[in-house]
Amino acid sequence: MLPMELSAEANDAISIIVHTYSTSVLRFAYFYVKNRQDAEDIAQDVFITYMQKAPQFDHERKRKAWLMSVTSNKCKDYLKSSWKKRTTSMPDNLGYMPKESSALLIYVLNLDEKYRIPIHLFYYEGYSIDEIAVITGNKPATVGTWLARGRMLLKTMIGDDFCE
Repeated sequence: MLPMELSAEANDAISIIVHTYSTSVLRFAYFYVKNRQDAEDIAQDVFITYMQKAPQFDHERKRKAWLMSVTSNKCKDYLKSSWKKRTTSMPDNLGYMPKESSALLIYVLNLDEKYRIPIHLFYYEGYSIDEIAVITGNKPATVGTWLARGRMLLKTMIGDDFCE
């Protein structure tokens, strides 16, 4: 459980963590669940878990990897939940993004989860194959294969769309 009142120092530290990592956590959750509102709920849950567990890290990269791992687990739990299986979500409007980014994002979001998640972590978050393996709980060789196959699928899907 969360303490009723946090010290000013702890509150400031949590605010910095949320400010620093909220975009990455939200974006990663979105790539998993493909719905902004659900991704926002999951991101909030990730930071609540962070506050409850109060893990200590010797390096910021480890903190981010922990947050991404928790996000991955919460997304998997959400996608397996009976509530999710009984509901349908409305598609997000990506009109706020530049045309090129929006089109590419649509292609990436149309990939199967096993390709979409490693592509997001590799290209959008800058993780190595070994780091992605730790975050997702898969072998590095598997992650490398999924990245290669995902790239090939994207190349096939995109075709000449970006050659205008």
